[in-house]
Amino acid sequence: MNIETAEVQEILDSRGMPTVEVTLGTRVHTITASVPSGKSTGSKEALEKRDADGRGGSDVCRLLREEIFPVLLSREFTDQRALDTFLIELDGTKNKARLGANGMLAVSIAFAKLSAKEAGVPLWQHIAESETFTPSYPRLYMNVMNGGAHADFRLPFQEYIVVVGGKPREAYDRAKEVFKTLGDVIRAAVGEVPMGDEGGYSPQFSMLERPFEILNELIHGEDEMFLAIDAAATEFSEQGNYKMLGTTYTRAELVDTYLALIEKFSLRSIEDPFAEDDTEGFSNLLSCSPKDLIVVGDDLTVTNSEVLKEMISMHAGNALIVKPNQIGTLTEVYDTVRLAHTAGWKTIVSHRSGETEDSFIADLAVGVGAYGLKAGAPSQRVRAVKYERLLAIEQERTS
Repeated sequence: MNIETAEVQEILDSRGMPTVEVTLGTRVHTITASVPSGKSTGSKEALEKRDADGRGGSDVCRLLREEIFPVLLSREFTDQRALDTFLIELDGTKNKARLGANGMLAVSIAFAKLSAKEAGVPLWQHIAESETFTPSYPRLYMNVMNGGAHADFRLPFQEYIVVVGGKPREAYDRAKEVFKTLGDVIRAAVGEVPMGDEGGYSPQFSMLERPFEILNELIHGEDEMFLAIDAAATEFSEQGNYKMLGTTYTRAELVDTYLALIEKFSLRSIEDPFAEDDTEGFSNLLSCSPKDLIVVGDDLTVTNSEVLKEMISMHAGNALIVKPNQIGTLTEVYDTVRLAHTAGWKTIVSHRSGETEDSFIADLAVGVGAYGLKAGAPSQRVRAVKYERLLAIEQERTS
């Protein structure tokens, strides 16, 4: 594919932080891609390129214009892997430190979108066919209550999630109804509450079980619906222990706490239940929990196939979060997803706390056949566009 135009501009994400938007064009088509940014990040994630004490994006825009775009405009790239290999080799570091994962990913996603346009097929279909995945609809992991680093630690866990299966329209309507009813219940109990970074309610409860009690009542007896959390335990780990709501837990005590929550409530999926370097905690929980529990790595695995390979060998989970900006190119995302599926691990494609109005992750989730899609609460436009795109994909697949 011959790219004839390439532009970049600095835009703001949903938290008001700078990110990049790349526009690529051929003679026939022009597309735009923008990338998100996380607040709670794993130490092994690929690095973003920022300046002005982390609040500026002029450096990454300059690198795109001076180093990447001249090659894009002068060389033909036959497919996604060829483009991404060029980006990786040009960067020349293991963690994208020179060019930045934010700029590289924007180009990588833009190329994928443009390739789909040139082929005349939807993006999800292009991903599935070019990378030999079997497309399917993901379960919705809708984050309805925010805590941890996303809400000034008003709740101990970072995300309280309702998971809904089924076709996208039906699943979305059911999840949204739970979200709406949850708001009514919380306001009746404690009055108006703030919203977290990802659009979920952020009440303050002194009891660990209270959010689960409320959510369990709302989904009790519902088919294809269960609860999940992103504990983001690295954020409340202290010198090998864990501290929540004024109580300190050892690794073994935290395992027991999770098992009690699983037994009492409809909790079936726990993301980052322990700190990213506490692999023993992950494997202990997996070994002594019910067989249907989904133990998910995020900071643990950082969408990196080499890291994932090690975690698979250590039995440190059975699912992983897929965040493209953790690794920096789509080819590396696809390689990680492929490894996970081969090992029998589930994949959950996810947004970030600092999002844009790019809906790419909806196509990615369907295209790779992900188990789940985390896109936040629909109260924010940057989250709602992901659901809108998923509903549009359902129409494309049935028309």
